[in-house]
Amino acid sequence: MTPSPTSPDSPGRWQRLKGTINRVKEWISLRRGLSLGALAASTAGAAVLLWPLIISVRDLLGLDSGQKLRVAGLVVCVVLLSAGVVGLHNRGRPVHLSWLILAAWGVAAGLVAALTGLAWLLLDTPRWTPPTTLTPKALDSIATRAFAVVAGLGGVALLVINYRRQRTTEAENDRAEAAAGREVIKLFNERFTTAYNDLGNEHAAVRLGAVHALAHLADDAPTDELRQTCIDVLCAYLRMPYDPRPAPLPDDASDEQRTEHRKRTLEFESFQQVRHTIIRIIGQRLREDTPWRGRDFDFTGTVFDGGDLHGAHFTGGTVLFRDARFVEGTVDFSHAVFSSDIVDFSGAELFGGTVDFTGVEVDAPDVMASLGRLLKQRGEKAEAESWYQKAAEKGHTGAMVNLGILLVERGEKAEAEVWWRRAADAGNPTAM
Repeated sequence: MTPSPTSPDSPGRWQRLKGTINRVKEWISLRRGLSLGALAASTAGAAVLLWPLIISVRDLLGLDSGQKLRVAGLVVCVVLLSAGVVGLHNRGRPVHLSWLILAAWGVAAGLVAALTGLAWLLLDTPRWTPPTTLTPKALDSIATRAFAVVAGLGGVALLVINYRRQRTTEAENDRAEAAAGREVIKLFNERFTTAYNDLGNEHAAVRLGAVHALAHLADDAPTDELRQTCIDVLCAYLRMPYDPRPAPLPDDASDEQRTEHRKRTLEFESFQQVRHTIIRIIGQRLREDTPWRGRDFDFTGTVFDGGDLHGAHFTGGTVLFRDARFVEGTVDFSHAVFSSDIVDFSGAELFGGTVDFTGVEVDAPDVMASLGRLLKQRGEKAEAESWYQKAAEKGHTGAMVNLGILLVERGEKAEAEVWWRRAADAGNPTAM
């Protein structure tokens, strides 16, 4: 009894059928399916449109049955040959030059045939009457046209050869550029690794050399991403914690204590030079129109004990001084420009030293309010009031509240209440 398709005897056959179907699905991808569909549709359309013309040419030539079969066989052979060439062609390798020339000759022949057919249609499809004899003049015309055909085929072949040579040259240039790019990236990574390791050296002089090496790497970086990496490393070094300056010794300190104190002081000042050098390099690069502009600078939590950023242009990117601490020395922001997408001084504190904001240009009201708070901490109430005023006029409600406090301290309570009222109307809970 023959088993049914669902009987226990047919699982193997069913599994083989499923495997075949899956392999067919893997072979026919979506792109190939779309290409085959477009090819089939275009072929069918061309056949429908050209069929009347083919019938007319057949009637015009007056071919007998044997000749018609030979022409049809020739067309089939050409189609099969083309399909075989396409199927055997390895898509990972370039097409052989001879096949390109043959394809170009086929395209040229097709164009000539199409133009001839168009001219024949425009002439109202005259019937072809073959001559009974060939005169010397006719033979000369045939020879001339034969030479023209050969010359045309040679010209087509020359065009294909030149095109192939140009493509080969372009491919070689692309490979050379890619190899050069890889070599540049490799050299950059080697230099970066060396500088990065030296930045953790126990000797300050070696760290200074690493800082300058990273700065030059950022200058010469082949991409903005690699440049940002160098800047991130320098900023990360500034964010790293360090031992503070040793406190002064008492007058009755021993010689051993004084020796140790001097050693710790020299070590602190040596590594302080490394930090100040990083800040100075950043300021130098940002004072000029260099690729450093528009990059991100993260000074979050950095402890500043001095530094020169005067005239630096923080334009574009993100600039973070969030929770930064200014503990000693002078940090010079004079005439700096803060017009980055994000500038954040929130939580920054002034514990000592001097922060110079003379002539600073700021667009963001949050930064204006933060500068006002820092200046108030330093006791420069007039400058603080000026920044609070600028931020309040741009709608910063916190600045409105702080501006009101400063106005009350100098006896202008009525104006302070105006600002508090505006802050309350804007939804600030402190002013309500």
